Amino acid sequence: MPRSLPQRLRDVWEYRELLGNLVRRELKVRYKESFLGFIWTLLNPLLYLLVFSFVFGFVLKGGPPRYGLLFLSGLLVWNLFSVGLGSATSSIIGNGALVQKVWFPREILPIAAVGASIISFFFQIVVLVIGLAVFRQVPAWSMLWMLIPALLATILLATGLGFILSAYNVYYRDTGHFLELALLSLFWFTPIVYQYDFVAGALRDWGGERAEWLTVLNPMIAPMVTFHRVLYNPSNLSPADQEAHFELLMRGQGFLITMLAISLLTSLVLCLVGIKVFARLEGDFGEAL
Repeated sequence: MPRSLPQRLRDVWEYRELLGNLVRRELKVRYKESFLGFIWTLLNPLLYLLVFSFVFGFVLKGGPPRYGLLFLSGLLVWNLFSVGLGSATSSIIGNGALVQKVWFPREILPIAAVGASIISFFFQIVVLVIGLAVFRQVPAWSMLWMLIPALLATILLATGLGFILSAYNVYYRDTGHFLELALLSLFWFTPIVYQYDFVAGALRDWGGERAEWLTVLNPMIAPMVTFHRVLYNPSNLSPADQEAHFELLMRGQGFLITMLAISLLTSLVLCLVGIKVFARLEGDFGEAL
């Protein structure tokens, strides 16, 4: 008999100890037989910060000041989404032996994959905080609360898509290859290496002010813009730099709140759809594996 959504949530809660063990195992597997182990989680964003700060600060001048901080503030939330989704997609196949041997709520596997990425994210954010302190880039303290819905939207999006893709990956093994291409495309359609004003300005030039709201079709833009606005915080820059690079980003909180609300709602709907798709396909996992 198919389980209802409340029953699935209760099952996940009852198996929370297994979920915690799977999260820990996921983290161990990522750095298995690595000399530096979990330190690589910190070295990766640190290297990005140093390289991009040097390249765009001394070699390719003309961009936003302290560009490394701008890039890293967006890259970390992108890594949370992309790494979590990639791990979730392969989670059922990667635990095929466990799936075939014992019963447990299968939803735990993609959730654990995303959970491991959440832990890595919070470790990596330490590098960004240190970078902000070194470069004396003060976050927008009054808007700091916005990072919570931004993170929640990112996590729900990764989890919802993870439910769908992990289930289809059991039957269609090309799903992982498709995801790599899709993430590469989405990366460049999301303001990570460039400012939000680029994409918003282009849409405005094409279709007027209302056309800017087409950006909500990419649910990752709102979390990315929020991290740029709150952590990088262009308010620290000179009025000339703000006008040149962040004119559209520097609007009032209402603009960001609206974008976040749309992104959060979209991610929640995708998560619910993902659970339904997962529930419809999970019955034959054992045979397909």
